[in-house]
Amino acid sequence: MHPQAQGSERVAVDLERLESLGFIVPGARPHQLTDEFRVIKRPLIHNFLGRGVPKAHQGNLVMVTSALPGEGKTFTAVNLALSIAAEIDNTVLLVDADVAHPAVQHTLGLPEGMGLLDVLTGRCSMREAIVRTNIDKLTVMQAGLPQDHATEMLSSAAMVRLLEEMASRYADRIIVFDLPPLLLTTEARVMAGHAGQLVLVVRAHQTTVSEFNHALATVEDVPLKMVMLNQAQSSDQGPHGYGYGYGDRSGDRGGDRGADRLGDRHRGRPSRGLSRAPAGGEVPARRPGH
Repeated sequence: MHPQAQGSERVAVDLERLESLGFIVPGARPHQLTDEFRVIKRPLIHNFLGRGVPKAHQGNLVMVTSALPGEGKTFTAVNLALSIAAEIDNTVLLVDADVAHPAVQHTLGLPEGMGLLDVLTGRCSMREAIVRTNIDKLTVMQAGLPQDHATEMLSSAAMVRLLEEMASRYADRIIVFDLPPLLLTTEARVMAGHAGQLVLVVRAHQTTVSEFNHALATVEDVPLKMVMLNQAQSSDQGPHGYGYGYGDRSGDRGGDRGADRLGDRHRGRPSRGLSRAPAGGEVPARRPGH
């Protein structure tokens, strides 16, 4: 028996579990990660609203991805959504678009339900696939029930239409997508091409320069990109910064030395052209700084 479409049903995020995994939790004592995501979300919100900068076309569609698995994209997408939900004037919808390896449902401790794939196949409406949570201003669309050719659906005409509909129907909220890694599927690149903004997560001392350059090249048409160097450690353990709009790859090429890993040559500070980002990883994650 298939789970029922949720519609306006409210589901409970397991806040205790989230906190134990090192995520930002409403009402918890602020810590370094809270401050870091305040800095990270600010340019995304400003581009969405056109606050002090030109308003980004479909700037409410924010895609979070990585070059390869294990770089921290789900950790980043969930924390980004939680941080935006803490805003006074903004609401956020978190969409699990990594349909082959969905992690948002497990991360948040939600019951199985219909989601993105079910909308694409006509099994339910978009409204029925979006659930409210016990976190004010946060709604969630899960990946949905397993389907044949699930990943291929991300590059379908139905997906393009859905993105356009979401951008217009929910123009007053930021929609954060957890995408598949760029170098594993071409479908993730197609989806990213319809984003107003993109966050590319790369893991310090793991992602090679050539992998980073290749991933960035696949999304060169996305107008606004933030590159986050994940699990980078600073000597003073102070708040990390952010990078934004790195559309070319001139900063840290090393293209002929593909074994070079981002952060290796600049321990204690970001690689040139990259940013410092929160210490975290794919779920289950260690607490930042551990």
